[in-house]
Amino acid sequence: MEKLLLLFCNWSTLGVCAALKLPQISAVLAARSARGISLPSLLLELAGFLVFLRYQCYYEYPLLTYLEYPILIAQDVLLLLCAFHFNGNVKGAAPYMAVFVASWFVLPLQKWIIDLAMNLSTFISVASKFAQLQYLWKTRDSGTVSALTWSLAAYTCATRIITTIMTTGDLTILTRFVIMLALNVWVTTTVLRYRKTAVKAE
Repeated sequence: MEKLLLLFCNWSTLGVCAALKLPQISAVLAARSARGISLPSLLLELAGFLVFLRYQCYYEYPLLTYLEYPILIAQDVLLLLCAFHFNGNVKGAAPYMAVFVASWFVLPLQKWIIDLAMNLSTFISVASKFAQLQYLWKTRDSGTVSALTWSLAAYTCATRIITTIMTTGDLTILTRFVIMLALNVWVTTTVLRYRKTAVKAE
C-alpha cells in the first residue's frame, strides 16, 4: 500500500508539473501581456527551483523525488522570457540567465555552500510568494495570473510532503514543502478573490 501511494504521489506530481505553468503561459500569450505577474516573484521562484534541484542532485536523492524540477525550471524560463518580451525588454533576461547558469556550477563546489544555499532557498521561495502577494494586494487585480497554476503548485507540495516523509525524511526539504503549500494556497485564494472583484467591477 505504501509503495502504491509513493508511486501515485511521484507520478501524479510529475504529471501535474509537466503542465503546471502551461495555463499561466497560455494566459500570458493569449493576452499578449504579463499584467499581474510579478517579475521579482518569478526570478526568485526560478532561483529557488535551481538551488533545490542542485541540492537533490548533490546528495543523490532518488530521481523520482525531484524529476519535476528540470521541467518546472524550463517552464519558468519560458514564462520569464514571455514576461520580458511583453514588457519590451527581452535582452534584460540575459544577465539573470548568466547568473543562474554560473550558480549551477558554483553551488556544489563545497558542501557548506550547497547546504547554506538550500536553507536560503526556502527564504528565497517564501520571498517569491510574498512578492506575488504584494503585487496582487497593491494592484487589486489578478490580471493574467492563473489560479489553476497556483492550485496545482499547492497539490505538488502536498504530494511532495508525503514522498519526503516516505523516502529521504530530510527535515529541510519537508519544512520547505509545508511552507510552500501554505503560501501557494494563500496566493491561489488571493488570485480568485481579486478575479471576483474585477468581475463585479465590470
